[in-house]
Amino acid sequence: MQLLIAETVLHHLNRTKIHTTKKLQKLVKALISTDQNGDCGKLGKWNATVFYVDRKKCWLLTNGLTKYNVVLADIKTADLKIIDLIFKEAFHKQLMFDGITVEFEKLDSIIGELVFLPTDNDRKTTGFQNHRLQELDWWKYEFGSLENMPIRDLTNRMNDAPIKIGKGYQMSAYTDSIEEMKKLLIE
Repeated sequence: MQLLIAETVLHHLNRTKIHTTKKLQKLVKALISTDQNGDCGKLGKWNATVFYVDRKKCWLLTNGLTKYNVVLADIKTADLKIIDLIFKEAFHKQLMFDGITVEFEKLDSIIGELVFLPTDNDRKTTGFQNHRLQELDWWKYEFGSLENMPIRDLTNRMNDAPIKIGKGYQMSAYTDSIEEMKKLLIE
């Protein structure tokens, strides 16, 4: 019983901060918190932006540490009440698709509570997201409608692209988001 209580308390102590772009912030005003205190937790901070496919709102969330991407497709205003669950399930499914096996309960405890914050003006991550959105625009023409787009596969393509995480220009400075997320989650 005490272990269950301790896990519940720990779950509530974990917080995952998601900084929104100004465009997304306007759409989710009710979710935005001004309390920026507290640590980001094991996953660090995320950045979220909105894009449209067939006039349907989709979110691109990018992890600041690993540049790992998660896409939430067709998010409606009613979904904002359960956005924590929608994100956690989409993240878990994307991890599984990318070959990173982690139990949902473990992932849920690592993420904890989602805290949506105003933009942090992280230009590096914003530039990274804009590049990924250009790729998505190109794929929109290939697949047509949102229903025909294999979201997990397209996100996998983004996560599998070479990125530079380290310093310098040696080959060791280059990796991909899947490998970096694997290092972060699997201890």
